[in-house]
Amino acid sequence: MQTDSFVQKGAAAKLAIPFSGAPKDFYFLLLPKATMLPVAAAIEPLRIANQVTNTELYRWYTMSEDGAPVTCSNGMTVTPDLALGQLQQDAEVFVCSGVEPQHAAGEPTINWLRREHRFGRRLGGICTGAFALAQAGLLRGQEFTLHWENQPGFSEMFPDLNPSPNIYEISSNLVTCGGGNAATDMMLNLIQERHGKKLAIIVADMCLHVRSGGQMAPQKSNYAVAIGSRNQRLLTALQLMQEAIEDPLSIIELCDQLDISRRQLERLFSRYLDQSPMQVYSDMRLSHAYGLMNETAMSVTEIALASGFNSATHFSRLFKRKFGASPHFFRKGWV
Repeated sequence: MQTDSFVQKGAAAKLAIPFSGAPKDFYFLLLPKATMLPVAAAIEPLRIANQVTNTELYRWYTMSEDGAPVTCSNGMTVTPDLALGQLQQDAEVFVCSGVEPQHAAGEPTINWLRREHRFGRRLGGICTGAFALAQAGLLRGQEFTLHWENQPGFSEMFPDLNPSPNIYEISSNLVTCGGGNAATDMMLNLIQERHGKKLAIIVADMCLHVRSGGQMAPQKSNYAVAIGSRNQRLLTALQLMQEAIEDPLSIIELCDQLDISRRQLERLFSRYLDQSPMQVYSDMRLSHAYGLMNETAMSVTEIALASGFNSATHFSRLFKRKFGASPHFFRKGWV
């Protein structure tokens, strides 16, 4: 990439930043089927920071395992700048993954990440990049996150690792985000750390991006937003269900914890969700199973148990009713 491409002209008034150091280099390692949105969302704040200061504060490069083009999850192909190799000492690397992350990183990539970690490299993961970092053994004892959709499958593959529900996590040697626009929030935080709040605000405005309020912001909308209700008992019931997928609570246990009658609970769900409590609970568990079906090599029986179904036959029947195919046909890709 040519040096002059890192600083582009723009119409916005320039911000004077007193800075005389070397540019900060970021490398984005694209794995097969990487999600393009968070990669662009991470790079654009760097480009804009250079543009609004008319200074080469940042440089960015894309990589693939062997330097060959990478097909992203949307079918578009990206030709990277370089293959895996030796980098500048203070450069940072983000592993960018997306669909089917458990199969995305090859052995050369895993070994390269381990080597970079031994050299003291600050590493990161975007969207589902945490899968490769976990396969390299680099997440133990770390605060990290990945896209909420992929967290159940990740937890089944790596039961000793506990991803955060936050949109991003930043520590001294690890930077991860859940994908999408969370990558912009994460990079704005890094820009603010290095060059101050004023630049971060201007870059956010140029991106037409409303900042989340910090890394503690959750990835998913809360239940109140999702269902359009702030009824505390209903929200608590949904939260209790979500926290007990593998070992489901009975309706009696739910009522006991909520201190309401079964009739009151059923009225709440009927009024706001137009379903019974157990129908909603079953859908939650089937959605959990759907994720495991896509992202793990677990057997149908194992997935049934992990989703709170004691009978694989009963689970298969409900799965087919909801998703239009039995788990076995779904797993074989016949749908």
